[in-house]
Amino acid sequence: MSSTTDNDSNFKAQSYLRLLKYTKPYWKRLTFGILCGMLVGGSLFFALLLVPQLVGLVDSGGNIGASADQREISAEEIAQLRGIAADQNISDAEKDRRMAEILSGPADDDPKLTRLLKQADDAINRFHLPCAIEGKTIKVEWPVKKDFDIVTPDGRIAWQLFAIYITSFVLVWFLRSLGMYLNGYCTRYVGIRVVADMRNTIFRKLTNQSLRFYGDMDVGHLISRCTNDTSALEYSVSHSIEDLTNAPLQILGCVAAIVVACRQFDDYGLVILLGLGLGIVIIPIVIVSRIVRKYYKRSFARIADVFSRMHEVFSGIRAVKAYYAEDRENERFRAVNRKYYRQAIKAMRLHIMFTPLMEMVGVTSTLIFLLYSYKHGITVTELAALLTPAMMAFRPIKDISKVFASLQQSMAAADRYFALLDTDTSLPEKADAVELNEFKQGITVRDVCFSYDDRVVLDHVSFDIPHGSMVAVVGETGSGKSTIANLLARFYDVDSGSIAIDGVDIRDYRIASLRRMIGVVNQDAIMFNETIAANIAYGKPDASMDEIIAAAKLANAHDFIVNGPHPKGYETEVGEKGFKLSGGEKQRVSIARAILRNPPILILDEATSALDTVTEKLVQEALNRVMSNRTVFAIAHRLSTIRNADMILVMQNGRIAEFGKEADLLARENGIYKRLHSTQFSRTEADL
Repeated sequence: MSSTTDNDSNFKAQSYLRLLKYTKPYWKRLTFGILCGMLVGGSLFFALLLVPQLVGLVDSGGNIGASADQREISAEEIAQLRGIAADQNISDAEKDRRMAEILSGPADDDPKLTRLLKQADDAINRFHLPCAIEGKTIKVEWPVKKDFDIVTPDGRIAWQLFAIYITSFVLVWFLRSLGMYLNGYCTRYVGIRVVADMRNTIFRKLTNQSLRFYGDMDVGHLISRCTNDTSALEYSVSHSIEDLTNAPLQILGCVAAIVVACRQFDDYGLVILLGLGLGIVIIPIVIVSRIVRKYYKRSFARIADVFSRMHEVFSGIRAVKAYYAEDRENERFRAVNRKYYRQAIKAMRLHIMFTPLMEMVGVTSTLIFLLYSYKHGITVTELAALLTPAMMAFRPIKDISKVFASLQQSMAAADRYFALLDTDTSLPEKADAVELNEFKQGITVRDVCFSYDDRVVLDHVSFDIPHGSMVAVVGETGSGKSTIANLLARFYDVDSGSIAIDGVDIRDYRIASLRRMIGVVNQDAIMFNETIAANIAYGKPDASMDEIIAAAKLANAHDFIVNGPHPKGYETEVGEKGFKLSGGEKQRVSIARAILRNPPILILDEATSALDTVTEKLVQEALNRVMSNRTVFAIAHRLSTIRNADMILVMQNGRIAEFGKEADLLARENGIYKRLHSTQFSRTEADL
């Protein structure tokens, strides 16, 4: 059990690292975004340092050293006052006079004014400002020369100096806002691009998988992983990168401001409280986030079931309508959807717990801080210096908690994404594979065996297809006819034996060059939801309109395209799976596609089996044209279409039971082909 847990943890860690690798092409923009995040944290730190200064300037009316009750009294002066009050050798009038002298000491001795002058002088020297401080006067050199007193006659700070503080605060806050915008833009841009790249990668991976893979997988689940899982990644990653590069620096700036304030006031109790508070916040986040990830993985699996059910019903909507099964399918969908939303609610319940949990921690921390301040007699200025950064840290801390929740959701999706990405059933291509540039001699099938899972489909099958000849294969359903066609096109690889073109095993050819030599016309013509012209040109995207029309004419398709019920002609959208076209029209478009591709080898997979007599004649005429001067392997359901075949293979239980020309096969007493021929044509004559 522990081994399984360790492997699962390792895989999750790998998911994090593999996600980070997708950011590599955008490292410059991401680096700039992180630097902007540092600007946010740094500007927030300086802004928080200015807050107590501003509060101190307006505290007690903003007066500095103007009167005894507004001037800070030193410990030495307090001792002198106590000594005078306790002296029994002087009169009360003398005591009052001496105390008044101490309390009305020179304004220059006011610690607040001294501290203010020192801070201003340090700022001038650090930033090389065009001004200087002489006594209690600021001398401005640029943009105009002007002198003004720091303290007005009534003891208030000069408005010019106060305006400088306010302007500095606004400037620092503007830099913070600019940094937040640039940080958000750059990091979200990277997040969106990363997920777009991931979609491209998984789509490319899926299109390169073998047909065996699609036989084992549910298409609805694949669609869900390509859309729903990556959508979850897109939202989480694009926002999480922003918060992860922004919030920690803001928190660090707030903590630094608190430490500076504690050092200034020589009180480190709040730092201890802050450390305890962070521990209280982190522990529940870590615990809950692990549970959230588990529920989100289950939720993604359930939504995949929903996608699968929808895809299956919509693809088979004709059958649903024909058997009046709408209510039954609605009930089945509700059951699947119910399982999904129950898992989603469990995940959501824990996800949204983060925000109130953080708010509760924040409110509790604030109340503890106020109690601490009350007990230690903290002034308004000190309160502003300590409480403001603590309150400002609350939002980025809450953002971090949301990041933890979002990361669990995104990592649950990432685990599923990478599990699918790591599935590789694509046909191997040799490093030294050769190009198949021309076809001259023929196709040789030798001792081929093939199985689907544990079911043997082909058992030691051997035959030849000479160049320019037509070989047809007939047999009952499940006898292996279509499997031979799939192996010839290398949609699958043989389990044993070999298939060679011009004496070279097809596994030694580059797959792309092999497929260029082969054209396929299927029983179920595959149409894409594009125009008729685009469907014809699917195998040759750069074909001109004249070439498309010429191919359509050879396929007996031109007439129905321009004169049939399709007002836009070749620009008619055929609909999902060619919904707007009849079976015969789809078949002729498929034949036109093969004619335009002009391959030397043609595979016909029962291309006329589902057509009426009139349409079959049109399609057969088109097939006769496309078969001219080509090597043809034809899977036949209607024996009338293969009478002129150079050789007919009769399949039974995965083996070739009979082979030869039609006349030879019909001459065999009790032959399988003869029985099929008699059954089919006697039924045709009876129908007539």
